[in-house]
Amino acid sequence: MKDFDNRGNRAFSRIDPAGLLEPELWPTSTGMAASSEIAGPVLKIVGKQTLSGHVPIGGSKNSALALMAGSLLAPAACRIHNVPRLLDIERMGQILATLGVKVSHVGNTLDLDASSLRTCQAPYELVSQLRASFLIIGPLVARLGVARVPLPGGCAIGSRPVDLHVRGLQALGATVQIEHGVVHAYARKLVGTRIYLDYPSVGATETLMMAATLAEGETVIENAAQEPEVADLARFCQAMGARIRGVGTNTVVVVGVPRLHGTEYTVIPDRIEASTYLIAGAITRSELTVGPVIPDHLRAVIAKLRDMGLRVEEEGPNRLRIAPAQLSSGWICQATDIQTLPYPGFPTDVQAPIMALAALSEGSCTIEETVFENRMHHIPELNRMGADIRLKNRVAIVRGVPSLSGAPVVATDLRAGAALVLAGLAAEGCSTIYGLHYIDRGYEAIDEKLRNVGAKVYRCNNPAEDPTMA
Repeated sequence: MKDFDNRGNRAFSRIDPAGLLEPELWPTSTGMAASSEIAGPVLKIVGKQTLSGHVPIGGSKNSALALMAGSLLAPAACRIHNVPRLLDIERMGQILATLGVKVSHVGNTLDLDASSLRTCQAPYELVSQLRASFLIIGPLVARLGVARVPLPGGCAIGSRPVDLHVRGLQALGATVQIEHGVVHAYARKLVGTRIYLDYPSVGATETLMMAATLAEGETVIENAAQEPEVADLARFCQAMGARIRGVGTNTVVVVGVPRLHGTEYTVIPDRIEASTYLIAGAITRSELTVGPVIPDHLRAVIAKLRDMGLRVEEEGPNRLRIAPAQLSSGWICQATDIQTLPYPGFPTDVQAPIMALAALSEGSCTIEETVFENRMHHIPELNRMGADIRLKNRVAIVRGVPSLSGAPVVATDLRAGAALVLAGLAAEGCSTIYGLHYIDRGYEAIDEKLRNVGAKVYRCNNPAEDPTMA
């Protein structure tokens, strides 16, 4: 079925559970998604509140998920600190538990013991919900010599094929077959080699780096992803006894060892969460601090916020402050063009949040998505709130408007949901955000954190609830 929204844009899509096939269009004739997308709790936001104070930043979701997969490499216990309480973390824990890993998550400390790893097969019903779950294939092949992992799912933001993972494992000596939606990988012993990635894929770099830690000889991964989360995984593996050089560069060298051991490790702060709350300060004309952060991880975001006229300052080694722009025109900020790129370029995960800010900027700009081909689901929803955004291929043309108005909108993926929350904070009146389960995948207690700095944001079990938002 095909339909169009009220601005003539073709409806956006949900893709197959494996995240690999061409998406089918689904009807949004009223601008709202299908009933499956709007079931469950919602966020209600009363906009136009001035925020003030400090927003605590949790551990990196993307890093923690990779570290959880990495714990499979050691037949011993690992303790990981600063792990956020998120739906994706819970799902990954369930997947590891089905493999025989003992999992305990108390507070923000996660204990994992893979000494009794008993199976190489992950359940489809869990893997289909979480893209990062595919990372377990590298450690399983390295340690057990065999892995059976269904093709992964997750947010419907693009194809994200696993061919780079597969070709890299084959280069290391594994036999890999895909049958009935399941990737089967076998290797009596992985052997180090030189691997060139056609694209600096984060997932492929992490998979192959983990597999190489127990391979025989030296592995060189060229054109490797340089994201901080990849470097964090490398340091975690080093803490378990892995021999890795070139951490944080585009050439990673891994010398295999016979065995890894348990360790205790702390996850880096989440740069995407920090970026989102910096934008929350900007879009509400407020002064906020966020931390702990590693400022170097946010250089591209900070640079664009400054280009937009906002003041971003470092307060000590691990805290950032954002203050409103001082524009004589009275607009929130100035328009500036943005292009997403692999790290150290502007992160794709901040594309949707900063588009909400750009919608209220003075002038026009373009936001080009080069990483994922299907990551503009939020545009029709922002337009429902009064934004003026047009999409041409992967380029959004954003014409700034002086104000947004509250509306019922649907989050169709994690970062799209964050963009709608930010728009709701700035809008006149009340916004209701459906698809809250997407937001819960990557933002721990987002409603509480925003309320603590003055926002009127409420989690409701159903849209009919009135949380007394006077």
